[in-house]
Amino acid sequence: MKVLAINNIVRKDVPIYYRRLFTGIVVLELMKDSVERRIDFSIENKPTGAKEMSVTFLDTVDYPLIPLTREVKKFIDHLDVNGGLPS
Repeated sequence: MKVLAINNIVRKDVPIYYRRLFTGIVVLELMKDSVERRIDFSIENKPTGAKEMSVTFLDTVDYPLIPLTREVKKFIDHLDVNGGLPS
């Protein structure tokens, strides 16, 4: 399993400045097939400086969710650090 990309990322307006909500389409490589699934994800900055992320799959995925969610969170963190998320 590999996360190839997250396309069509749109930031939702939230009045809380330390919480950012997004929607997008994640492109996954599952067992040599490329699969697209809709997701919602959020990034919240804690007072300690730590980031807390959550990912919700809006479409069903035929793969264990714990490792899939972990890999998607790593990809989102990489996007966030490198400026790949809309502001």
